Amino acid sequence: MEAGFLLPDPDDAEARPFWQATARGELCVQRCAECGRFRMPPRPMCPHCRSLASEWHAVSGRGRIWSFAVPHPPLLPAYAACAPYNVVVVELDEDPGLRLVGNLVASVDDPINGIDPATIAIGEAVRVVFAAVENVAFPRWVRALG
Repeated sequence: MEAGFLLPDPDDAEARPFWQATARGELCVQRCAECGRFRMPPRPMCPHCRSLASEWHAVSGRGRIWSFAVPHPPLLPAYAACAPYNVVVVELDEDPGLRLVGNLVASVDDPINGIDPATIAIGEAVRVVFAAVENVAFPRWVRALG
């Protein structure tokens, strides 16, 4: 079902450490080496202090659903067969301003349209899992129990 998805370039210079971490099953985000603020997506300059110094920091992979959408056709052809599916924005526990986009799934092997969108709630606790699509390990989210 996920063949033909539009995939990021895991060798992109700015994002390579992110994709290398996901391939290891770890969620890492860029952080300014001067002021310590997280930033995502990765970029060469800190938007807060304008430093060019950065580092990659492992985070817990836990957070809460900040927002979500349910795309319906017409869509790009690669995604039309999966629709409708959910797209969640997750704010990470380490910094509520640090948000990542992905899909809420029941398990790492579940398709992106396997959750009834009517059951998704803003504020719901989630944790990251990593699903391989071709040669890229994507962060996806599952409900955090307990």
